[in-house]
Amino acid sequence: MAGQQRVRVVIADDEPLIRAGIRMILTSDPDIEVVAEAANGREAVEQARAHAADVLLLDIQMPVLDGLSALPELRRAAPSTRVIVLTTFGERENVLRALEHGGAGFLLKDTAPAELIRAVRAAAAGEAYLSPAATRHVVEQLASGREAARAEEARARLTALSERERQVLALLGEGLSNADAGRRLHMSEATVKTYVSRILAKLDCENRVQAALLARDARL
Repeated sequence: MAGQQRVRVVIADDEPLIRAGIRMILTSDPDIEVVAEAANGREAVEQARAHAADVLLLDIQMPVLDGLSALPELRRAAPSTRVIVLTTFGERENVLRALEHGGAGFLLKDTAPAELIRAVRAAAAGEAYLSPAATRHVVEQLASGREAARAEEARARLTALSERERQVLALLGEGLSNADAGRRLHMSEATVKTYVSRILAKLDCENRVQAALLARDARL
């Protein structure tokens, strides 16, 4: 990110030690700036808007206003801020709801420092961050119990896509980046990016995470 403005991040978690640890990790990267912290969802909305944050790291379980309730307000107050949800494996259903409401991805609270930085960079670049270790496991677990209904609905929505668009969507479901998908399909990264834009428009998805979940539901 040489020559570019630093990524502006807000950390929202009700535990001071968690916030301090995340701040220490992020500020070790010269291209990332922590501009504010918040101890509840209400403060998270206010700080993201006030500081024009690029990325908000948002805990789900917080007082005053929890992370899930804060998401709709964040989309209105700070629509350009990308939200990464912080969670534990015990909050799987909440994670799915967060992603469906526009979250750019999620991380477990015991995520390795390097992965946290990668996630923030990816979100700031407009990409979803689907942790290979955690996200696939959680999404697969959440899909159980309502697979049939979700699969039928997802497949119906996918009829709007061309065969090539379905191939690209399938790779999004695997969590591949545009560059990796391009290599798999023998296409340029720019071409894949164009396909992704078309897919999001046709499926009425706000971001890659929602499209990836749809691909999972349809079992592409």
